[in-house]
Amino acid sequence: MTTYAASGNTATPRSDTESFLSFRPLLFSIAYRMLGSVADAEDALQETWLRWRHAQEQGEEIRNPKAWLTTTLSRICLDELGSARVKREQYVGAWLPEPLAGATPDVAETAPDHESLSTAFLVLLESLSPKERAVFLLHDVFAYDFAGIAGIVSESETYCRQLARRARAHMVARRPRYEVDDAQRERLTNRFIEAVSNGDMAALTAVLAEDVVATADGGGKVNAARKPVIGRDTVATFLLRLFEMLPTRPELRPQAINGEPGAITVIGGAIGNAVTFDYDYVGDRITHLYIQVNPDKLEPLAAALHAPVADWKALLPRRGKEAAQ
Repeated sequence: MTTYAASGNTATPRSDTESFLSFRPLLFSIAYRMLGSVADAEDALQETWLRWRHAQEQGEEIRNPKAWLTTTLSRICLDELGSARVKREQYVGAWLPEPLAGATPDVAETAPDHESLSTAFLVLLESLSPKERAVFLLHDVFAYDFAGIAGIVSESETYCRQLARRARAHMVARRPRYEVDDAQRERLTNRFIEAVSNGDMAALTAVLAEDVVATADGGGKVNAARKPVIGRDTVATFLLRLFEMLPTRPELRPQAINGEPGAITVIGGAIGNAVTFDYDYVGDRITHLYIQVNPDKLEPLAAALHAPVADWKALLPRRGKEAAQ
């Protein structure tokens, strides 16, 4: 079956594949924010593609491919979020989203709000119910109207407004929105990298907020701190000791991650972790460090950077493994 894309007052025929691919960036952008996982987002897109092809083969008339695809994808993601909650409850240690190198067109350029791609934002989305998350993202990030969202999540328009209002209030209460310009974030990130690389305790504590929190995700596959590390001196000591434990001197490099300044630890040419940040309201202190060490979650980032993922079990000496727990 052929679908049609409107162009002025005419309609141009498009193949099924072309029609799907034209919306793929938007679909992946929604799926990644909904699920916080590249692999799960790709699986959701694959399932959406299969259902799309099946509908075409059955002769279903689809006059609005974008609406059909978005609805199908969102419902698949909602189902996945339901089962993901059970998985997260059984997850070893803290859960963090998969980091992405830079901000690929598939993920960032189709959304007007780059902040919605940040690690801090994605972590906070985890505290919403699946439907709150879907409604909030579709309305506040992707500018869908409530009438369309109601059809996607199978709820009334009034209830969708309530879900969005509740989700928005929760997000603002947990993380007030501050305008910190990219240049200031980059300067602070570079200061952090320099301080850690030089083992400079004074310089490191100077960029950390007094109540800074470091959260690491090892997923039970790498011995990472299973509980958040809290406090300026404690976090600084934790970071510097970790560098000192390694037999091979690591290199902390600046790397744009999820559209924001971040850092990666490179050990013998392999990616050891990815670090992203959250900042205080004036942007002169780091309030939260998100450290992704789970090798499975580092795979997409490492692949984008054409590098392998480091084997922490081989790198850390025995005493280091025990200290990291």
